Amino acid sequence: MEIKVNRDSLFKSVSKVQSIIEKRSNMPILSTILITADDRYIYISATDLEISMQQKIEATVLEPGSIAVKGRMLFEILKESKSNDISMKEKENNFVFIHDDKTQYNLACMSAEEYPVFVEPEDVEMVEMECAALADMISKTIYAITLEEAGYKLSGVFTEKVTRDEISYLRMVSTDGHRLSLSEKQIDNLDKIKMDKGVMIPKKGLLELNKLTSESEKISIGFKENNCVAKNENSLVVIRLLENKFPDYTEVISIELKNSISVNRNELLEGMRRMMILNSESSKGVQITLQNNIMELISINPDLGNVKDSININYPGETVEMGFNSKYFVDALQSMISENILLSFNDNSSPCMLRGEEDKGFLGLIMPMRI
Repeated sequence: MEIKVNRDSLFKSVSKVQSIIEKRSNMPILSTILITADDRYIYISATDLEISMQQKIEATVLEPGSIAVKGRMLFEILKESKSNDISMKEKENNFVFIHDDKTQYNLACMSAEEYPVFVEPEDVEMVEMECAALADMISKTIYAITLEEAGYKLSGVFTEKVTRDEISYLRMVSTDGHRLSLSEKQIDNLDKIKMDKGVMIPKKGLLELNKLTSESEKISIGFKENNCVAKNENSLVVIRLLENKFPDYTEVISIELKNSISVNRNELLEGMRRMMILNSESSKGVQITLQNNIMELISINPDLGNVKDSININYPGETVEMGFNSKYFVDALQSMISENILLSFNDNSSPCMLRGEEDKGFLGLIMPMRI
């Protein structure tokens, strides 16, 4: 294989795929990036056997072929290069010669024959959607995925089709058992894709999927067997779905919450961030008190001290005191864009629901905690 390629284009593609590479695998080939050249393009591929990504770049191909190069090393070489173009030539005994206008590298590589075969599932029914819509759904759900080993069954985002009034929506739901986030968007031709009982997309897969949303205005997505497939003109990602069953969440989002208040999102976000300054592993709570048109926020840490803040609201009702994890509010509020949000609740034993007029199709649910 011998190629000449624009440095910026190659660096951009390698940067995207190298996060998939296994850093501590007992299979050395998984720490490499596969570079395949045909008559006009090169294909940059990486896999950890759970997620596979491929990027296509135009290049001058002097000799077609394939090589597997250490991903981190190639990333650093491209990062340090100041040249417009990079040239690569495969040598004997699994070596590759890489050079730009100034620097030359002779590097050990691995045989492309050892690399896991990159297979795009065939006959996948795909639906096209706006990249901005998919990115918004991911940002509004990914933060609520559990990080705990015990919560492996919840370590992804549940994705399903829902239909209301003969209109189909793509819905994503995540929970760690203490909070829940839901985001849905109306998607044309959604009935084309197969996901009868919903699917679970792992967190790492969502992060890679999110990278594709920055490349173009549209993205095609589909599901077949145990894979999620997404692609645009120059990129393809195949994600192995989790086999876990997501818990029934419909009852908790249907709970009747009799009280609602409107509050400025930025003011509440800033207030909750101030509460988090005193957070520790054993103390993460914030007490919310509503009385006399004031929302009072109080956080007390026995080891560090306390902090109090207040926000003006329209609430002439009876005094209500509730306790929540302040970080859960920050995560939800950061993902929203509405100027004002609606908080709905019953009492100190009920969850709090967050909605926003400009955040259509989204709801966040935070369970109470004892302060």
